[in-house]
Amino acid sequence: MKHYAFPPVPQVSAEISGSDEFFPVRRIFCVGCNYADPEVEGGELPFYFTKSAAALIPSRQRIAFPSGTGDFRHEVELVVALGEYASIFGYACGLDMARRDLHVAARGGIQAWDLGKDFDNSAVIGPISRDFTPGSQAISLTVNGDPRQCASLSAMAWKVPQIISHLATLYRLEAGDLIFTGTPAGTGPVHPGDVIKGEIEDLAPVWLTIEPRD
Repeated sequence: MKHYAFPPVPQVSAEISGSDEFFPVRRIFCVGCNYADPEVEGGELPFYFTKSAAALIPSRQRIAFPSGTGDFRHEVELVVALGEYASIFGYACGLDMARRDLHVAARGGIQAWDLGKDFDNSAVIGPISRDFTPGSQAISLTVNGDPRQCASLSAMAWKVPQIISHLATLYRLEAGDLIFTGTPAGTGPVHPGDVIKGEIEDLAPVWLTIEPRD
């Protein structure tokens, strides 16, 4: 029997819609530039960055404006939850929150993406649905009720099966992995007091409230 130097951290998990079970999260992959965006040119293959499981929080949380940034931004995304043998367990609506100024600096080769993308409370997920098939459903986001992002899932350059197939050539995908599949154009800054609502047609919405920095 193993004896730990201190208590291990609890298992990170996500809610499953209509069930009293939870989805244990192993890793989080994110797809970059997967929608037509005039500010970004896509490549011939999808590219990825990762977030630690510790970055994940459920919907309807209140979080402080993060440290180290003056430009905190929202990105609404379709999230794929993987089951055994890289099968699709379900889907959810999620938010990929970013410290945009640090992220832009990283794009210029100054530093790694981690500071801009992988930090506390930067991956928000709504309940996972096992009864959903992505197609042309609307994906949208509002801040305090004002529209910010609106597109169709059909606008994704790389569809879910293609993403899983390609990602599986780079990593051993396993049950518990999440894939944030990219965000449409319209990302923008949020401030203390803002209420963010991300929606994908036929999925439970995801909510997040920003509070002042401690």
